[in-house]
Amino acid sequence: MKKILNLFDFKQKVNYKNEILAGLTVAMTMIPESLSFALLAELPALVGLYGAFIMGIITAIFGGRPGLISGAAGATVVVLIALMKSHGIEYVFAAVALAGIIQLFVGIFKLGKFIRLVPQPVMYGFVNGLAVIIFMAQIEQFKHKVGDVTVWLSGSPMLIMIALVALTIAIIVIFPKITKAVPSSLVAIIVVFALVLLFNIDTKQVKDLSSISGSLPPFHIPDIPFTLETLKIILPYGLIMAAVGLTEGLLTLNLVDEITKTKGNSNRECVAQGAANIANGFFYGMGGCPMLAQTLVNLSAGSRARLSGIIAALTILFIILFAAPVIELIPMAALTGVMIMVAVGTFEWASFKALTKMPKQDIFVMIVVTIVTIVMHNLALAVLIGVIISALVFAWESAKRIRARKYIDDNGTKHYELYGPLFFGSTTTFIDKFDVENDPDEIVIDFTESRITDMSAIEAVNKVTEKYKKEGKKVHLKHLSADCVRLLNKANAIIDVNIIEDPTYKVISNK
Repeated sequence: MKKILNLFDFKQKVNYKNEILAGLTVAMTMIPESLSFALLAELPALVGLYGAFIMGIITAIFGGRPGLISGAAGATVVVLIALMKSHGIEYVFAAVALAGIIQLFVGIFKLGKFIRLVPQPVMYGFVNGLAVIIFMAQIEQFKHKVGDVTVWLSGSPMLIMIALVALTIAIIVIFPKITKAVPSSLVAIIVVFALVLLFNIDTKQVKDLSSISGSLPPFHIPDIPFTLETLKIILPYGLIMAAVGLTEGLLTLNLVDEITKTKGNSNRECVAQGAANIANGFFYGMGGCPMLAQTLVNLSAGSRARLSGIIAALTILFIILFAAPVIELIPMAALTGVMIMVAVGTFEWASFKALTKMPKQDIFVMIVVTIVTIVMHNLALAVLIGVIISALVFAWESAKRIRARKYIDDNGTKHYELYGPLFFGSTTTFIDKFDVENDPDEIVIDFTESRITDMSAIEAVNKVTEKYKKEGKKVHLKHLSADCVRLLNKANAIIDVNIIEDPTYKVISNK
């Protein structure tokens, strides 16, 4: 048995007591979050627990590093809220599987570095919007249904709910000052649970919302039309879920590396996360990614191996199979309090400090992403809008950087020394730099400090040389880098590039 466990931990020395206790503690903190996030997305509670088990067991065994805990995380499931509301749970399972496929290929082809293309203001907006959504969802727990109408609680039920939520939050805030040996959220749930049972307090419980008693996760193929239209529906959600999951995962992995002074394997983590999400899509799970809070709980409990993650996942499965009747008695007030604190912890409070240092366009992007996230509950759309705006802003700012230093040498040749990138956004400014009518008969355009980057840039160069040709003047392109020369040569069949090089000036590569 020890040989098998050591195999999971790459033959590391394992403290089995620490690993088992850490795994049990992690499981107890994952259960309320998995339940709450599932209910937040209007998914069955059991789907959340299946997601936590599947993500946990696969990534614990095959993931990029020991000590990292994955589960049914809010960052990924919130992406799917809009899809759940518009098309239902079967489309959610399909999107989760698609996200897994994308993550799998990212890991196989070692493309994790491209996750960095999501700008920081977009991540700030995404995280802040996520926090607000989680908080606003908890407000619903202070309501109940009367027939087909949802109304606010009143009288004693409202006072009891407020008191229990306040007690939960107070314990979560105060208990770490006493000891950090046990997670404060777990202590809060146990204390509130005990009070409700001991005094027979009448309040909402998990069983009032959904049953979590079940069997092993059943295999099923998502019941959706396998058409191009379906792919168009689920692809944006799959892409954003994959990107969010990988971003969260790689950031968490880097943090564990720093804490443990060891090095994890980011590409292996991407593959494991992808495989786990594919399994979620076909085994009734809501998917997920590495969870920062649970990972920190795991490390603080003394875990440094894979065993704790395996124990945590198996504990969740045990609860589904055998201990559900007990868990279903947990008061919703306790979960509400935990989730309110999760929202507070999720919000990037540092973004307020950054407002005084961030460029105005970054502030605008962050606010737009936050507002779209909150108003539309569609994180996929919010992130896409944020990335597009950031890209357009970058293009606009880069377009303004094209400059030209002009002078006439002793031979009467006019030189244009360009500075800045020549691309689709800067072509108009580039063309306006040249005084074709008044320039001498020979022109040199020096690209030492510039680059031709796309077809629009090639077309702009062609337009300039055409104008000079009509005036009977000759243009030399000087100091083109090797990549620029390749672009111009490739464009010959499409665009009539008049002059690529001249005997007087050698075309050289700037390295």
